[in-house]
Amino acid sequence: MIFIYQIVGAIAGLLAIILAISRFKEGKITIGMLSLWILIWIGVIYVSLDPGATNLFASFVGIGRGLDVVIILGLFGCYYLVFKIYIMIESMEKEITELVREIAFQREDLKEMNNLKVEEKDKNLNKSK
Repeated sequence: MIFIYQIVGAIAGLLAIILAISRFKEGKITIGMLSLWILIWIGVIYVSLDPGATNLFASFVGIGRGLDVVIILGLFGCYYLVFKIYIMIESMEKEITELVREIAFQREDLKEMNNLKVEEKDKNLNKSK
């Protein structure tokens, strides 16, 4: 007997795979990330259609219940994603700092050039008087 959550889980997984493929075609994710997401969503579809599979995996790993395995894997996945986001934020902060410094140096150079031009104009005006 198939329950509604199994149908919803399978449809959500299929939609997520289609979304991941479209993001890959747009160049927003790499082939490695595409493969990872497809594997994750295939796993979600499989577990949705056969919830007993988590019990088999749980007994293989030595954990009591299938739901415990799902929760533990979900926590590991969340920790991994938080770590990955943290690394990305640190990298972006560093890049932003470098860009701001470069812009500040360019503006300072422009100010110096404008000051030199103003001084030259003043000299030329004084000479013509």
